[in-house]
Amino acid sequence: MIPLINTRWYEERIRRYEHRRWAEEPNRPVLPFAWGLEHIGGWPDEDDPRGFLARFAEKTVASSDEWFACETPSDFRFDLATDGSAWSGELAFTSAVCSPWEENNRVHARFFPSAKSGAAVVVLPQWNAQYSAYVDVCRWLNRLGISALRLSLPYHDHRAVPGHERADYIVGPNIGLTLQANRQAVCDARCSLRWLESRGYGPLGIVGTSLGSCISCITAAHEPLIRAAALLHVSTNFGDVVAKGLTTSHVWESLRKHVSEDEIHRFWEPVSPIPYISKLRGTGQKLLAISGQFDPTFPVCLSDQFLAAARENEVSCVSLRLPCGHYSLGEAPFKWIVGWRFGKFLQRNLS
Repeated sequence: MIPLINTRWYEERIRRYEHRRWAEEPNRPVLPFAWGLEHIGGWPDEDDPRGFLARFAEKTVASSDEWFACETPSDFRFDLATDGSAWSGELAFTSAVCSPWEENNRVHARFFPSAKSGAAVVVLPQWNAQYSAYVDVCRWLNRLGISALRLSLPYHDHRAVPGHERADYIVGPNIGLTLQANRQAVCDARCSLRWLESRGYGPLGIVGTSLGSCISCITAAHEPLIRAAALLHVSTNFGDVVAKGLTTSHVWESLRKHVSEDEIHRFWEPVSPIPYISKLRGTGQKLLAISGQFDPTFPVCLSDQFLAAARENEVSCVSLRLPCGHYSLGEAPFKWIVGWRFGKFLQRNLS
């Protein structure tokens, strides 16, 4: 465990850095609110959208195995690419979840093999990550003998909707569309794991950061192929993060005029980790949960709730808390500590 630095000066410095990084991000639009019920089996003009969403959330959490179920694609396409002395490749396939945008329905991933078989992981980046992001992470895992498949999340890079520089539809004020997009991300991750298995890889794991961590945790709870999951930034509830977090404040600005914090907590439970923690009990899956003491995006109180839920459900989960925030976790020296920790965790549990 890294010792915490509790001086007010240090905390204020980290928080100033977090706010500066957040303020430097361009093109953060405040999109219009929408119930979006048509994306989850309802009608746009439902008489009682609140009642519909409450019933949908309760039913979906109770039958999540069915909601996150997906058929293995029949059109996997893998093209080998040469990159100097190290070779990689591009994987593409049709998503099991059909959104209204054709671009988003074609899944893209970059494969970085360490060997022709053996341990492998699916890597899920953070919200709005560029296509070139996480290549260094994959190369680091390769050095540890682990192959890595870096998956593009819905509405990101090659899957972006024309006219949207940011992935506005996977975390946005359209409640139903956000539910559909995150379900799609879980299904895409499950299909990617099946592709790895079909190529002879295993044991299999998953690595996720921020939004990718949320999706990774839900995937682990529903996909028996996963033996280990490294979660960078952890929280309990999707709606709580959006309402309380710094980087989603523009999303909450649109939502708060129409729904309360309690309502968005309830409506987005189907795409939150906390309802599914109990499904990990007795599976033998191993979790590593990493959080930042001064994180304004995933508040530490929510990270504590995640760890408490894991303990209460007797889930095998080790934790690491660093004296940093959300953005600063990706800066030296924290990124080196985190990389070493999750790399060795996966190497040990997938050997």
